[in-house]
Amino acid sequence: MNWDDLIAAARLAQGRAYAPYSDYPVGSAIQMDDGSIYSGCNVENRSYGLALCAERSALAAAISDGKRRPVAVVVATVSSPPAPPCGLCRQALIEFAEDLPILLVNEAGERRELRLAELLPEPFKLPERE
Repeated sequence: MNWDDLIAAARLAQGRAYAPYSDYPVGSAIQMDDGSIYSGCNVENRSYGLALCAERSALAAAISDGKRRPVAVVVATVSSPPAPPCGLCRQALIEFAEDLPILLVNEAGERRELRLAELLPEPFKLPERE
C-alpha cells in the first residue's frame, strides 16, 4: 500500500479541524476500491455528543458520493503515539469493511499500521433478518 496520498489528504484535513474544546485536531483520509480518496476532520460541538470524528466525516463523504468499499484509512493526530479511531468510528468502518488496514500518523513522523479487526475483534452485529 502506498500511503503517501492518504497521509497528505489526512494532514490537510487535520489542518481544517474545528477543535476549540479539546484542542485536539484530527484528520482522516479513506481510500475506496476505485482509488478515490475522501478526507474528513473532527468537528467539535459544545454539546459533546454532537461532535463528529474525522474518520466518520471522511466515511460520510465517501458514502454520500455513492462509494461503499473502503480499502485503507489514515488517521492523523497530534498525540504520541498516534491515536487509533474511537469505538464509534471503528463500528462505522466495520459496517463497510471487516478487516481494513489503518495507518496512524502524527506530526512527529511516528507511524503505526494495524488492522480494523485488531481494534474491533467483536463488532456489534444485528440479528439476521428473515
